[in-house]
Amino acid sequence: MGDFNHPDICWRDNAAEHKQSRKFLECVNDNFLLQVTEEPTRRGAMLDLVLTNKEGLVGDVKLKGSLGCSDHEMVEFKILRAARRAHSKLTTLDFSRADFGLLRDLLGRIPWEKALEGRGAQGSWPILKGHLLQAQE
Repeated sequence: MGDFNHPDICWRDNAAEHKQSRKFLECVNDNFLLQVTEEPTRRGAMLDLVLTNKEGLVGDVKLKGSLGCSDHEMVEFKILRAARRAHSKLTTLDFSRADFGLLRDLLGRIPWEKALEGRGAQGSWPILKGHLLQAQE
């Protein structure tokens, strides 16, 4: 959503007078976007647009008057989908409960020079990670 500044676009007919506005319309159409603002938002022109890629995703679009000294109407709309929480399968270690003295002792027993000899950063990481995970158990 935003102020797209193409006052010559007729959204009902999907047409525009100026080349730049026709390019914008082409971009909107090429990306399968829908424009859902239905009333002029500034001096009879529909400049402030709400674009969506799914029909029925955005609704209840209303103009709410101007704010302060702006000559644009505020556009209010609702997203018509319930928010879903993403359930991550990523596990993390809880370091707030760690015994760092024990961790330091366990990791200090590892002959690091021998364990990492001849390996670069890419080869060393799995070894370090393995020892950290083993120590946390």
